[in-house]
Amino acid sequence: MHIENFAEFLAREVPKGKIVELGIGFQFKVALRLKELGYDVLAVDWNPESVKRAEELGINAVRDDLFTPRLELYRNANALYSVRPTPEIVRPILNLGKRLGLPVYILPLAGDTMPRGMRLVNYRGLAIYVAKGI
Repeated sequence: MHIENFAEFLAREVPKGKIVELGIGFQFKVALRLKELGYDVLAVDWNPESVKRAEELGINAVRDDLFTPRLELYRNANALYSVRPTPEIVRPILNLGKRLGLPVYILPLAGDTMPRGMRLVNYRGLAIYVAKGI
């Protein structure tokens, strides 16, 4: 299973334009692949070192706190996604999607449980959870 397959899945589901990766950390493969596919990717993390590294790789990145997000950062986005988010930020990610009226796509770490109401999609061996309007 290649994590880049998550980018391929997103490209099938989300119209081209702005897409936001929440909690990017130091895993940049999906964002870089989405850029290759023509998306305007914004990476968000609370860690300034993560944001700095993303920028060094050519990814637009900003620092934000998902528990008190600056909503203007997400204006004009078509979707939110997260790759292996820590369990404590899953609910804030879903809340942000709901507040913005955007679909949320989460590729969890194996064994992590996702909140009820999310749809599970198997794409090329990846377990991807989708939330639209929950």
